[in-house]
Amino acid sequence: MKKQLDIFIAFFRSGILGFGGGPSAIPLVHKEVVGTYQWMSDEEFADVLSIGNTLPGPIATKMAGYIGYRVGGWLGMINALVATILPTVILLIILLTSLREYKDFDFIAGMTNGVVPIVGVMMGVLTWDFLKKSKSALGWKVGLIILAASFISMILLGINAGIIIGILLALALFLPVKGGNEQ
Repeated sequence: MKKQLDIFIAFFRSGILGFGGGPSAIPLVHKEVVGTYQWMSDEEFADVLSIGNTLPGPIATKMAGYIGYRVGGWLGMINALVATILPTVILLIILLTSLREYKDFDFIAGMTNGVVPIVGVMMGVLTWDFLKKSKSALGWKVGLIILAASFISMILLGINAGIIIGILLALALFLPVKGGNEQ
């Protein structure tokens, strides 16, 4: 029963603090799953995130469902999904009611605009952590080439991130692993 409570707390916290949708909750889920409860390693979390990004739908619920199932079985999956969705439902009801009354105040617009850079920094920190970890698996050279190719494909060419991730997963499955790391 303690494990189920921990699952609920971990995903409820991530859900309530992850303002701005699933991507903003990813660093929070990482902190809970890898840091606080140590249910996964960084590499396992990166794998779950990669696979979750290839599937349709919100990333937060996909990750919650998989991690909840992995940690606590079917009950853990349902628990994690409810814990992820519940804060959004509660906050939407409260915020939409309040926002309608106070939408013309400058501080409300300022608060909304102030959250965007914070989420950007959180995603940047997570990206940097994953890039550092790719050094041990791929080496700096290959990791930076993949980063640059992904950036160009998504930003300049407008290719969906899911397609890029799918291509990288296919390459990882079908290309042979070479011995040694590049430095």
